[in-house]
Amino acid sequence: MWSHEQSSTADVDMSEAVVLVGTRKGLWVGRSNEDRRDWEWSEPQFLMEAVYGTCIDTRGPEPRFLVGGTSEHWGPGVFYSDDRGVKWTEAQAAPVRFPKELGSSVERVWQIQPGGPNDHDVIYAGTEPSALFRSDDRGESFTLIQSLWDHPHREMWQPGGGGQAIHTVLPDPTDTAHVTVAMSTGGVYRTYDRGESWNPANAGIKVKFAPDPFPEFGQCVHKIAAHPDSPNRIFAQNHGGVYRSDDGGDQWTSIADGLPSDFGFPVVVHPHKPETVFVFPLTADIHRFPPEGNARVWRSDDAGTTWAPSESGLPDGFFASVLRDAMTADNAEQTGLYIGARDGSVFLSTDDGANWRQIAAHLPDVLSLRAAVV
Repeated sequence: MWSHEQSSTADVDMSEAVVLVGTRKGLWVGRSNEDRRDWEWSEPQFLMEAVYGTCIDTRGPEPRFLVGGTSEHWGPGVFYSDDRGVKWTEAQAAPVRFPKELGSSVERVWQIQPGGPNDHDVIYAGTEPSALFRSDDRGESFTLIQSLWDHPHREMWQPGGGGQAIHTVLPDPTDTAHVTVAMSTGGVYRTYDRGESWNPANAGIKVKFAPDPFPEFGQCVHKIAAHPDSPNRIFAQNHGGVYRSDDGGDQWTSIADGLPSDFGFPVVVHPHKPETVFVFPLTADIHRFPPEGNARVWRSDDAGTTWAPSESGLPDGFFASVLRDAMTADNAEQTGLYIGARDGSVFLSTDDGANWRQIAAHLPDVLSLRAAVV
């Protein structure tokens, strides 16, 4: 058992707002009271490790925080904290790893995702290369889901600009046997038998650079999201395209009309409003900055039928991008929305995106955000 201890600049409050900011050079833990007005920040933890995956699991009597860090020397690891980010423990050496006989190695952990409410101790990890691991002890050890690794499509999945990885895991909160994953590139895949078999679910998602613009698989899906009350309504931000499926991925329909661009990385569904969804458009795949250099979150209150910009408090003259896991919402009754950018800034809105304020600046590239009131 390896422990990584780092004291926080704030005492642990029994009711506090917490945001985990994973960056290219470590993790920062921000703490505030429930109004989320003033924030105190930890010293950097996992310094000089790239933190692609962050997670706050609130299903137990006490929250468990998890991070996936990648050391340039030691490789990837998964760490957990049961005292809200004051001390971190790696449960096993390389807990997310391939069986030796496969001859492959995990390059980084992109996603750490709790299972559904009825899978109390289940945690999923999505990795690069594209593989899915499952933990049945709340993240202390993981086992490869071999059926997805053995899928006949796997050898044809190709790396995107950021690598070839499973970056999204969506467990169905109403059906423990149903899990949907997304990868870049490869697209959306789902299981209805607890991982015994997997099938692609990409019909309607266009691949602009392919000879067949609507292939069965091979899409460069950047992120997918769904509301727990409507698990079959899934939103997707593609590499060129914003989509919605109302049937769990059987068919996808474009909802990009009204947006200034259909390229971007994150998509977030409001945790209390299933019809409300947020995206952060970028100009294009070769111009990865906001249109006209102005930071804007775009919001739809009708599941993508119409869109409007959310801009008050967000800067103009802004040429940083927001990555796929660098936009999130907390679980407060009055939800907090967070965005983190590659210039090291973090912004927060507590009024559904009507107004924003900066809560952190000058951090390294922000790779991942997770937030909760605990």
